[in-house]
Amino acid sequence: MANLTSMSGFLLMGFSEERKLQILHALLFLVTYLLALTGNLLIITITTLDHCLHSPMYYFLKHLSLLDLCFISITVPQSIANSLMDNGYISLGQCILQVFFFIALASSEVAILTVMSYDRYVAICQPLQYETIMDPRACRRAVIAVWVAGGLSGLVHTAVNFSIPLCGERVIHQFFCDVPQMLKLACSYDFINEIAVAAFTTSTAFICLISIVLSYIRIFSAVLRIPSTEGRTKVFSTCIPHLFVVTFFLSAAGFEFLRPPSDSQSAMDLTFSVFYTVIPPTLNPVIYSLRNEAMKAALRKVLSKEEFAQRKMYLKAIFKL
Repeated sequence: MANLTSMSGFLLMGFSEERKLQILHALLFLVTYLLALTGNLLIITITTLDHCLHSPMYYFLKHLSLLDLCFISITVPQSIANSLMDNGYISLGQCILQVFFFIALASSEVAILTVMSYDRYVAICQPLQYETIMDPRACRRAVIAVWVAGGLSGLVHTAVNFSIPLCGERVIHQFFCDVPQMLKLACSYDFINEIAVAAFTTSTAFICLISIVLSYIRIFSAVLRIPSTEGRTKVFSTCIPHLFVVTFFLSAAGFEFLRPPSDSQSAMDLTFSVFYTVIPPTLNPVIYSLRNEAMKAALRKVLSKEEFAQRKMYLKAIFKL
């Protein structure tokens, strides 16, 4: 540890120093990562290939899956490799990139979830104006704004966090370069910058959460007026899990990021980090695809023999050109 922490990088302690628990952690993370990878890639593939799913709702869902895929890939593969090699060292450059992409993708995910809730609000509460409000140009602009806002958030957080001088051993009691854990290593704080960044991030996340909650309150109010029990059940079965995952993600992340830094290692830090880094990207494909009849029908269509034959002939025609 003395040699590692004297270098410019950091030492990620992970979940345990026992070799058996490290292997168990690597296997569990590997299974979870493969599930998230498969689920999100399926959604991206289906929503791209099936023309029946070329609507705003599935357009936003495709970008959510892309964000989830990138988000879980930032932390989990590195943690698996560290556990298998029994070496938690991460270079300064890798840590900077991890912090940037983690913050950028997390911010973009909150933004896309807000856009998706607004899309459902317009579709259910203003169906006659839906095509006008959610036209292709507006959808593209919304997605561009999501990615740009996430990138700017990542740049600001990374610049502020790595401008603070660090003291002592560069040991992070986490399985990735987590900002709250890194702040424990700071010699002193630039309170103005830290407060400004924290206030901006908290305010933005809070506004997104309030927007999502208000959208779903209006959706539920409109759904309760639907005479069909089947229709109400269908909407509730889709919206309630979505609202739960959004609330779960923001609550866990908010608790971890807003808590004052402590010098002691806490198992709660690791638990909450899993809640907002690993679970949402794994659950989102289940919530948005397996509970959606249109997605399941599109999956069966893509996997059918006729569809495979058509794709094969199309690829042959392309390669002949």
